[in-house]
Amino acid sequence: MAGNVEILEVSPRDGLQSEERFVPTEDKVALIEKAVEAGLRRIEVTSFVNPARVPQMADADKLLQSLRKRSEVTYTGLILNYRGFERARALQVDEVGFVIVASETFNQRNQGASIQQTLEQWQRISKDARACGIKAQVTIGAAFGCPFEGEVAVDQVRDIALRLAEYDPVEIGFADTIGVGVPTQVHDLIGAVAGEMPDMPLRCHFHNSRGTGLANAVAAVEAGVKTLDASIGGIGGCPFAPNATGNIATEDLVYMLDRMGIKTGLNLEKLIDTAHWLEGLLEKTVPGQVSKAGIFPPKI
Repeated sequence: MAGNVEILEVSPRDGLQSEERFVPTEDKVALIEKAVEAGLRRIEVTSFVNPARVPQMADADKLLQSLRKRSEVTYTGLILNYRGFERARALQVDEVGFVIVASETFNQRNQGASIQQTLEQWQRISKDARACGIKAQVTIGAAFGCPFEGEVAVDQVRDIALRLAEYDPVEIGFADTIGVGVPTQVHDLIGAVAGEMPDMPLRCHFHNSRGTGLANAVAAVEAGVKTLDASIGGIGGCPFAPNATGNIATEDLVYMLDRMGIKTGLNLEKLIDTAHWLEGLLEKTVPGQVSKAGIFPPKI
């Protein structure tokens, strides 16, 4: 298998959002700088959400103001509603990533709104983002299973994707928020969506809660997905879903793709160094495997 895959680095946001000890803004900036040095060009740096619910992201404004602007790097901010978009717009973020959840129960818990209300917010956000030159993409959470409702039907996710596509996102993502998906689900869902909207860029976000994250990443690439989310060290998870631990580790994903002949444009050694740096910052071992086992074949 050959080709290219873009990686959207999510460690500064999804990776850090569940940490109990607040990570200072300057350390978040250092993580983002290290990600850029490793070759990452699209980085989810923060979320514009209620700081009472996600204290780690309380410094979103300060962080954006502290980042060095680069024409070749896209800084993304996650938003859940129009208020979040207004904050992101005021700080001139490069891209906003809106979220809607595939199940009604989880969407109510995560967004405090129904799926229909969230779709209506997306319509407004998409229009206003285009008007001010901000790229707007959207992710469907719990696309492979819900902690409250159980299985999520492919048709249900596809139908939400089709409604989102009516308002021109630059990309639609599908998140395995609680890490329950398997490769056959990925093939089925991406196949169903791509069949309806062949020109829409698709992205996948996998958690490794049950050890299927990398297998799902391969399935997504096989199905035609060109962008995958990952987190250096494999840190992170969703604080609003039970046991939703661990993103795919960026260095593990890059090692696998490199060995498969798929180009990412990233420096694996620098990613491993950053994973080790994160262990010191967070004072704990990170979940990623390649940072422990090393690169094969080893350099002599």
